[in-house]
Amino acid sequence: MAALYALADCNNFYVSCERVFAPHLEGRPVVVLSNNDGCVISRSAEAKALGIKMGEPEFLIKDQIRQHNIQVFSSNYTLYGDMSRRVMATMTQFAPEMEVYSIDEAFLDFSHLKNDDVLKHATKLRETVKLWTGIPVSVGIAPTKTLAKLANRLTKEIKADNKVLLLQDKYELNEALARTEVGDVWGIGRRNAQKLASFGIYTAKDLSCASDSFIRKHLTVVGLRTAKELRGEPCLGLELITAAKQNMCTSRSFGKPVTSLELLHEATASYTATCAAKLRRQKSCARVLTVFLQAYPFKNELAYYNSKTITLPTATNSTLELLHYTALALKPLFREGYRYKKTGVILSELNHEQTTQTSFLDTVDRAKHQRLMEVMDKVNGLWGKQTLIAAAQGVYDPKKQQNPWLMKSMKMSPRYTTHPAEMLCVQV
Repeated sequence: MAALYALADCNNFYVSCERVFAPHLEGRPVVVLSNNDGCVISRSAEAKALGIKMGEPEFLIKDQIRQHNIQVFSSNYTLYGDMSRRVMATMTQFAPEMEVYSIDEAFLDFSHLKNDDVLKHATKLRETVKLWTGIPVSVGIAPTKTLAKLANRLTKEIKADNKVLLLQDKYELNEALARTEVGDVWGIGRRNAQKLASFGIYTAKDLSCASDSFIRKHLTVVGLRTAKELRGEPCLGLELITAAKQNMCTSRSFGKPVTSLELLHEATASYTATCAAKLRRQKSCARVLTVFLQAYPFKNELAYYNSKTITLPTATNSTLELLHYTALALKPLFREGYRYKKTGVILSELNHEQTTQTSFLDTVDRAKHQRLMEVMDKVNGLWGKQTLIAAAQGVYDPKKQQNPWLMKSMKMSPRYTTHPAEMLCVQV
């Protein structure tokens, strides 16, 4: 049975999530901004037509926003993550195996389908995802994952509503490779494209025709796999099990400068708690904790950056234990007189929680910590993140006092699908 892969990609995903709950935005220019309402990270087709570029700072396009009445949203990652989960759950019904590649993309195994059924099946997938979640999806299908990625990219050129493209015919494959710049090939990138251009390789077709020895020399074995995939030789299978992360980092820029150690401690404690929850989800423990902070230049001084790393006596995923070491690392880093703009936590030397070795002198009641963390995760899973927190993270009543170190999110939509108080209300 010949291999056949489909790449299903949600169109302008963040914008599409906003439109699901605000259908009046259909046909209007919409953009979503990055953390602290900084840069454009998602654009509707209408915003792209107005010349809004990906990554463009919001303050540079304020005139265009006013002139064209562009709708602007802050990033709502809680909503986007839940909508992604719903889309992926829907797509699992259309293939025996599926690899979730990113928040808005998934590879599906279509090898079991007959040739006449492939396009019908892909179209049914698009219609079902749209009907059940409201999210539009494009589907590219080809004999390899790299070609499926290329096919999906070419669906953007299809003017019809049914954005499905099958690249299986040899002539169509060659034509698609010839009109695709080598830098647009999955895994090549701009730097390698510049290198290849010096050798006269400008398109995906040129790369597929290059010799194996040349590609191995200049792009290593990884580039050779890409070239073989472009030739129609499957080298990359579906990754059905997500590999455990080897380190974790949580960091945010503040909505406004922070000058006190107390507020820095609250922010860093919150990032530590987020990392600890991630650790427990993948059943890992961390042996090394690093805290870093960064300040704006102030009073003719240089910008201040510093970090401290602590090796824990015993690897752990307990929020309370990690918070203790976070406080120890942060205190000597703090310097008076700086306006701090960012802090973060990195956890490394991760291992599975069942293989963690305790220190001979360990006095921590780990069974008690485990029970407490299980309760915390269960409560937060049922009622939403931050429902149950450690006191070190700071406690604020949003009706009376805004958390002073939170990111700026002046234009964030409600978390419609995860927070009961923010659900849409229908008046009859």
